[in-house]
Amino acid sequence: MLQVNAIDLHYGAAQALRGISMQAEPGKVTCVLGRNGVGKTSLLDALMGQHAVSKGNIVWEGDDITALRPADRARRGIAYVPQGREIFPLLTVEENLETGFAPLKRAEREIPADVYTLFPVLKSMLRRRGGDLSGGQQQQLAIGRALVMRPRLLLLDEPTEGIQPSIIKDIGRAISYLRGLGQIAIVLVEQYLDFAQELGDHFLVMDRGSVVYASDRAKLDEAALKRAMAI
Repeated sequence: MLQVNAIDLHYGAAQALRGISMQAEPGKVTCVLGRNGVGKTSLLDALMGQHAVSKGNIVWEGDDITALRPADRARRGIAYVPQGREIFPLLTVEENLETGFAPLKRAEREIPADVYTLFPVLKSMLRRRGGDLSGGQQQQLAIGRALVMRPRLLLLDEPTEGIQPSIIKDIGRAISYLRGLGQIAIVLVEQYLDFAQELGDHFLVMDRGSVVYASDRAKLDEAALKRAMAI
């Protein structure tokens, strides 16, 4: 389980996160919602160790990882699919997938069959360069690369942004499948409310670096959720 305890994050004098607490459990999807610029990506950067928090702590599988570097967090089973995908445009699809081998032991360095089952287009494009793929195909590649790492915590930053509806459905099915395995905790940052509501088990809405609404699915007040997102 991921447990985030009252973290603050600063970029110089600017405060991006204010006392954020949350958790993510295996077999569950925690959705982080809110408008642009409210701190959602900063939260994922803090979870991945891209930026050090200035207060509070982050506990993963019972260990305090607050001070760990991103590479060390990756070795502990945390994978991040960033906004904008950040695939390598000059590498082939296969080579992009193989960059996910970095945190793995040598004996584990193979592409799991699930990657091609979830995203069959990748198998048909293994020799094509990443930069030649459409935006939706690149998003599938970025998620596939994260799955190569065999993550136990998967961080997804707006995977539906700028993606055609058919591929949004494919990504939704993939997230649902991964949740159903019961072994991966998923944190999904999203602005597409219908997509989040379809998949989410826990919901947080952020505004100005703080959580302004939180609920699990059973107690979700849709009107309150929408009001919080409109702040």
